[in-house]
Amino acid sequence: MQSYKWHRCKVRIRNIKSDMKTFRDILIWQKSMALVTKCYLVTKQFPKDELFSLTSQIKRCSVSIPSNIAEGYGRGSNKDYHRFLNISMGSLFEFQTQIEIAFNLGYISNEEFTSIYDDSREIERMLSAFMFKIKQNI
Repeated sequence: MQSYKWHRCKVRIRNIKSDMKTFRDILIWQKSMALVTKCYLVTKQFPKDELFSLTSQIKRCSVSIPSNIAEGYGRGSNKDYHRFLNISMGSLFEFQTQIEIAFNLGYISNEEFTSIYDDSREIERMLSAFMFKIKQNI
């Protein structure tokens, strides 16, 4: 157990990740990837004049959610991982705001908005709990 005393933080990361061989095994990453796919499908129907504004912004922030989860997974410490999860959470909040703007402008139906927003709230709760667990091991 000498390595545990010396590398306490790193050992704890391994314990959290023990059942995860890659970031693809993280359920939050999987759900956020599904959200990205749904987002891309929904934004196809947006007006063409929104292509380089709201459509682009929604796509960028949605892609940022799983991307930062994956990048943080590859970092060597809980502190770095937590920082990238924080960035992911910020992108999620940005996404929620922009999808609501799209709904308010009539670009998506109530059914589409509810489905996407509910998915994003589930990811938010999961990400928040995961961040709490990681932070306990910093």
